[in-house]
Amino acid sequence: MRAILVVLLAALPAGLFAAEPVAAATTSAAQTSLTGQLAQLGLGLVLVVGLIFLMGYLMRRVGPLAAQGGQHIRIVSNLPLGPRDRLILVDVGGKQMLLGASPGRISTLHVFEEPVAEIPAEGDDGDFARKLQALLKRENRP
Repeated sequence: MRAILVVLLAALPAGLFAAEPVAAATTSAAQTSLTGQLAQLGLGLVLVVGLIFLMGYLMRRVGPLAAQGGQHIRIVSNLPLGPRDRLILVDVGGKQMLLGASPGRISTLHVFEEPVAEIPAEGDDGDFARKLQALLKRENRP
């Protein structure tokens, strides 16, 4: 019986009991698993970057979500007094107030009965904004 077993084992191909096929299968499975993980990671990255660009596009099209019209509180003027302190002239419902602002504290210094300064118009942009718009219009012309 033992002799038959020895003869059968000798007749079988030599690579059948070798560790190489098992190692090759394991390496192939590991490469497939690694490739799948990298593909999943890349797809997730593309999805996140795409969502960021989509949100940026929507924010440009829709604009800020906060209502811009009908604001009752406006900053008329401000004056820096130092690196952290400033005076702010604020218009609240037609009354102007002078506020002192410093880190961690805002104090009312004076409430004016009559306006002391004109409130800037709604569409009044700063000088920089006007220059930028003019520059952009000039570059867009063919």
